Amino acid sequence: MYLGCLRSLVMRDEDGNEDNKAIIDAINAANPDLLWIGMTAPKQEKWTYSHWNELNIHCHVGTIGAVFDFFAGIVERAPIWWQEHGLEWLYRLMKEPKRMWRRYIIGNTLFLWNMVKE
Repeated sequence: MYLGCLRSLVMRDEDGNEDNKAIIDAINAANPDLLWIGMTAPKQEKWTYSHWNELNIHCHVGTIGAVFDFFAGIVERAPIWWQEHGLEWLYRLMKEPKRMWRRYIIGNTLFLWNMVKE
């Protein structure tokens, strides 16, 4: 299994900047067995979707957001009780309301609305 690390991508222009090409080339050259993409939601999902056909890989891909920050010790995870009860999102909302409110209040509401419509 290949284990590697790539540099961070600054999201200046999601369509065709040099950083995107360099990242895509590096991923393709690495030929990973598993690829984790962490940029912040929803940028990582948009980037992966936008560049999927340029990635010449045959592996599982996961967009994981804050996981890198958690493991690096940059962002503190919720206490275990919050995690075990599915409330880590609420803890993050309380810790960073200015940054997270759109994701959890608007995003979750839209998600639930679309689920009900289905």
